[in-house]
Amino acid sequence: MSNIYSKADLGLMTLQNHLVMAPMTRSRATDNIPNTLMLEYYTQRATAGLIVTEGTSPSPNGLGYPRIPGIFTPAQVEGWKPITDAVHARGAKIFVQLMHCGRISHPLNLPEGARMLAPSAVTADGEMYTDAEGMQPHPAPQAMTEKDIKSAIAEFAQAAKNAVTANFDGIELHSANGYLLEQFIRPNTNQRMDAYGGPIENRARFVLQVTEAVIDAIGKDKVGIRLSPFGVFNDMPLYGSMESDYSYLAEQLNLRKLAYIHLVDHSIMGMPPVPDVMKKTFRKLFKGTLILSGGYDAERSEKDLTAGKCDLIAVGRPFLANPDLVNRWKTGAALNDPDMETFYTPGPKGYTDYPVLEK
Repeated sequence: MSNIYSKADLGLMTLQNHLVMAPMTRSRATDNIPNTLMLEYYTQRATAGLIVTEGTSPSPNGLGYPRIPGIFTPAQVEGWKPITDAVHARGAKIFVQLMHCGRISHPLNLPEGARMLAPSAVTADGEMYTDAEGMQPHPAPQAMTEKDIKSAIAEFAQAAKNAVTANFDGIELHSANGYLLEQFIRPNTNQRMDAYGGPIENRARFVLQVTEAVIDAIGKDKVGIRLSPFGVFNDMPLYGSMESDYSYLAEQLNLRKLAYIHLVDHSIMGMPPVPDVMKKTFRKLFKGTLILSGGYDAERSEKDLTAGKCDLIAVGRPFLANPDLVNRWKTGAALNDPDMETFYTPGPKGYTDYPVLEK
């Protein structure tokens, strides 16, 4: 039987265990360039089998939050190289999560000349933090033209190539949590009347074209995708055909034979749970690696792996607060609690200063 700590296969690569460090925005990339503080953070946590980085923008237009990294300039690519090298030296694999924020953004967080883009000009409820002026309401995005769509697809493909140049093992497309890719899938944010709007076959078109473009750029074994069926984060309400829409996505992604699907369940944070039937649908329809995440501890991870519900388990906040999480789970040691006040603040506090067990 599988064991969390035994080696695991992911596409053509072997992971040192079945644990994935989930992507978590940490907002430490000053000027959107990866730095030595981030190097320390990722190196500390490289006992995971796979690390998926924080959301990293493929485009100036995608930099929705303050201080998130990008992978579209030479300086950003160079900034990532020491990080991937250090993670590899500790035995882990590392994928960069490509996150285009779309309408979840603010002009104050974007570089000069960048634009807030979305499938349709639908403003998100809520506010966005800016370093310049604190909390600000979300402004209305610009509806993407067909030319904008083609450009965005090309940006994702180039970002995937840049990731390989930076020695990443692959990329994860962030098609969850209310960002651009999911904005095309969901009917509340996609009110288009063209080939990208209307029935799910059209609403899924952008995501599938981006998937195809990154596969063409770097190969299917280096591509994963994150989805949040039944997720309501960033003003994404539940709707009637969600289950059938995401079942269609599972089928289509399976046809493209990418390395993995990463399903996120945010019920531990008070969001609606992903129904078991939806997880089972993905398990049945998608033949690649299935990663589940959402409130896992060691016991539940072992149980779901042994039951064959998934192939890998992704863990977020426990990894954030416990650089040596694998060792703590193995030995049954107590865990550090995450300090929510420092999730997105600059500097090492609450980032690289969590204590590890004495050797």
